[in-house]
Amino acid sequence: MPATTKMTYREAVRSGLREALRSDPRVFLMGEDVGRYGGAFAVSMGLLEEFGSERIRDTPLSESTFVGAGIGAALGGMRPIVEIMTVNFSLLALDQILNNAATLRHMSGGQFSVPLVVRMATGGGRQLAAQHSHSLEGWYAHIPGIKVLAPATVEDARGMVLAALLEPDPVFIFEHATLYPLEGDVDESAGPPDITRAAVRRNGGGVTLITYGGSLGKTQQAAGQLALENIGAEVIDLRTLRPLDTAAILSSVGKTHRAVVIDEAWRTGSLAAEISAVIMEGAFDDLDAPVARVCSEEAPMPYAKHLEEAALPSADKIVTAVRSLF
Repeated sequence: MPATTKMTYREAVRSGLREALRSDPRVFLMGEDVGRYGGAFAVSMGLLEEFGSERIRDTPLSESTFVGAGIGAALGGMRPIVEIMTVNFSLLALDQILNNAATLRHMSGGQFSVPLVVRMATGGGRQLAAQHSHSLEGWYAHIPGIKVLAPATVEDARGMVLAALLEPDPVFIFEHATLYPLEGDVDESAGPPDITRAAVRRNGGGVTLITYGGSLGKTQQAAGQLALENIGAEVIDLRTLRPLDTAAILSSVGKTHRAVVIDEAWRTGSLAAEISAVIMEGAFDDLDAPVARVCSEEAPMPYAKHLEEAALPSADKIVTAVRSLF
């Protein structure tokens, strides 16, 4: 058995960053407060002292500027990892992301590659109100030309950084901010995971629960509650939101004949809607009930804790949605 180390999600990301920096001199990290402060979520703590200011670069508070600089560095042969503090701030760089990073390979006829990795915190649940609680990864999954990852486990938090750096085109990693204190066992000798595949986190034959990122824990909790009611829930962790592992989704639904999609984004125009369409197109004859969705309430995120909890998906809401299918 390989030796594993217990660490938090934030420590696992740091482990992946450290290995990448040690193994490839082209890799550098840039973003707001990543250096002297150690990162807004303490992910890059200690890396400035270990690797120096050439490779751990603090940037001005200008997302369009430093994402653009990352694109330029990638075009020039470097392997930049750009940290955007939280997903809402990424909107300030959407022109660079959509019109440059995602399109330059296509518009150059394959002559230019943009091997850029962009990391950011996403999601609600921390009482940071409407401007800092977005789950916009589904927006990014809409864009051709990029890969979108959502590590939900401590192991994936580390491994997906390494996997992203092997890609020739831009990769965006969405780290749910409530997961940073999560603890788990990590094999630091393990190589990058296969980011083309979803993961079955729990086997079951009665209903498929499809989710990703910060909602995985709630979904597993719901599956435990459903087991007490003799409903075997299979839990699919998508892991990669673009491209979706549609084969894994359809295979599971073909076995269970029911599906619930759990997505912290708003319901309208959501990734959950896309997954529902995938199931309807590819597994309609297998379904014994309509596809159900559990999403956040269609409102700006409240600040008050009890209202925020009411707005977000929960294990109880997932259980209720599953019961409605039987």
